[in-house]
Amino acid sequence: MRESIREPPFRKSLFWCPDCNVPLVASTCGCGKSGYEIPLTRPHDVRPVLEHDRNIITEYLNTRFGIETLPQILLLNKSGGIDRTDTIIANGVQFGRLTFDPLLREYTIELTPDALPFVISEVSKGIVDITNEIAEGANRHLGGKNIPCKSDLTDGPVIVHANGRYGTGWLRNNVVKVKSMGRPRPAVFPDPDREQVIRCNKPHLKNLERHAIRFIKIEKNRRPECNVAFSGGKDSVVVRELARKAGVTDCYYVDTGLEFPETTEFVRSLEIPLTLRGQDFQAGLRKNGIPAKDHRWCCEWLKLEPVRQWRETRGECVTVQGNRWYESFARAGLPGVAENPYYSGQLNISPIRGWRALEVFLYIWWRELPVNPLYEQGFERVGCWMCPAMLESEYEITRGLHPEKIAEWEKILAKYAKKEHISEAAMKCGWWRWKSPPPKMAELMKESGIQINTQRSIKIKNKR
Repeated sequence: MRESIREPPFRKSLFWCPDCNVPLVASTCGCGKSGYEIPLTRPHDVRPVLEHDRNIITEYLNTRFGIETLPQILLLNKSGGIDRTDTIIANGVQFGRLTFDPLLREYTIELTPDALPFVISEVSKGIVDITNEIAEGANRHLGGKNIPCKSDLTDGPVIVHANGRYGTGWLRNNVVKVKSMGRPRPAVFPDPDREQVIRCNKPHLKNLERHAIRFIKIEKNRRPECNVAFSGGKDSVVVRELARKAGVTDCYYVDTGLEFPETTEFVRSLEIPLTLRGQDFQAGLRKNGIPAKDHRWCCEWLKLEPVRQWRETRGECVTVQGNRWYESFARAGLPGVAENPYYSGQLNISPIRGWRALEVFLYIWWRELPVNPLYEQGFERVGCWMCPAMLESEYEITRGLHPEKIAEWEKILAKYAKKEHISEAAMKCGWWRWKSPPPKMAELMKESGIQINTQRSIKIKNKR
């Protein structure tokens, strides 16, 4: 079987040290203790919680449940969903589920039963007591049941209490769906900081670095020139450093003309030797229409074409890039070495294709590398400020950071919506992001009372 069609050796779980209470890059901790496994959801990527997301989690848990204390180290495991969906990992367990509703423009955090030992001593709100609604002793078999109740709480995740037992559930229209019930015992764990996580993972980070540098050294001479494609994101920060250690100093950056000002300033601070310019976006709009996830002409127009034109004047080259398997399903089969399908004279090599975002950030912190400030402000990935692949949660952050840019883009979208007979409500939840929207979006429209006919015209029947 050819390597290109064999499933990559995904790590579908995360290891955690029970003594140091830290996530592990490999199966053993720097302290010598073996870690235990925590299963991850596809695409099996996991990343640390940074400032913006920590603020969201802290505020929600405090407002909804009265919880004030959270460990310093929190992780997010990206999961499938309508928009942003992440499993929160804390203290070595799947702690909760963070989601963003693209219609209500709100975040929700649903706690898991495994989170209760760490928070039950602080929970002072968000409790639904169903003791009077059930027969005595019946609370041992409540998991999965819908229990009518009386509550002043708004619909959403709740802590369920009955006869001295606690569990998690979801409240909707004065009916609580109980997930599980038990007697959680308050638990206290060490609260390591970022430096402790690095110390516990340093031997494995050294191995990752050594293997990546060796890979670049082996492959860099397959063409007359070798360079680094720098995007302004965290992954390209890492490959730029690895390439430098492997003796590669040439580097280029493609300015699409739609970059975040933060990215532009970050790239400028690094003094990247060469900046290429993308073609005129407005001309592309007139020719190709609104870009979409399934109609991404903008990547070719703004990124690939400038590189092709440049390389045609210079000849063949090896380019070190920061693509990773865990970024998306589309990159899950990415080989280590491959010709650029858009320009065969460019041989792309991917030394960190097997790294997760956790390894990327740990390496950046370990080597004290600069990183784009947009990550701390809530972006999972860094690209164009109106990229159709962006999550609606990220679009809301962009609206706060650069309202003038969003206003400019939404004027363009409004003309498109009028032409395509798409309602304002549908556009607001991201319908424009697909040429042929997936079933999950059609289902969201249906559940929200937004009717869609075969001509893609949409009419609101009632508010969600």
